[in-house]
Amino acid sequence: MAKLSLKGSFRALTRFEWRLWIVSMVVVAASFVAAPTPDYLTLSASLVGVTALIFLAKGMILGQLLSVLFSVLYGVVAFLNSYYGEVITYMCMTGPMSVAALVSWVRHPFEESNEVEVATVGRRHRLLLPLSTIAVTTLFYFILGALGTASLWVSTISVATSWIAVYLSWLRSPYYAIGYAANDVVLIVLWVMASLRDGSQLPMIFCFVMFLANDLYGFVNWRRMQHKQKGLRAER
Repeated sequence: MAKLSLKGSFRALTRFEWRLWIVSMVVVAASFVAAPTPDYLTLSASLVGVTALIFLAKGMILGQLLSVLFSVLYGVVAFLNSYYGEVITYMCMTGPMSVAALVSWVRHPFEESNEVEVATVGRRHRLLLPLSTIAVTTLFYFILGALGTASLWVSTISVATSWIAVYLSWLRSPYYAIGYAANDVVLIVLWVMASLRDGSQLPMIFCFVMFLANDLYGFVNWRRMQHKQKGLRAER
């Protein structure tokens, strides 16, 4: 069973990962300063989010723990902007699935290290993933429509990409990062529209731009982890 080590998690970051994390934090903080009406809750959610992603990219349980916190903070920000799709997605789907993924990662460390064991998606889940995505997306479309959600179609697409991402994260598949990257693109569009109404939401755009950069790196690093773990098993 993997153990959470805050100091050990930071020590495990490479120079590139430190730079990516610092640049992400600086970009988000700078956008907060530039916003006409600073929103400290939006800033807090953004900083927690980019920190979570660098550790998710490393396959560390600290990343999943911070993802749960981000889900709560982001859900509140979305609620204040009438993005009920994002509220329901993060509070009722992404958050709980992040908890499930956290449990899965804790139970499946790679050789008792802080790094999660990378897995492949089995035949059963290759069938369940698209079917569950269609079912969840359809259900949410009608729920969000009934709630009068702003930007309904964009919010519905966000639900679909979020579900794919958290499902694959639970399965410990490198492709979770591709799902999140797709969701990042959708959310950039969503928050651009929000910022046109309220300039204080500008940091959320930069937040998800940096999310996109981190998630793309996450996919590359998880593939690297997968090959490394496969090679170490072969040697034994």
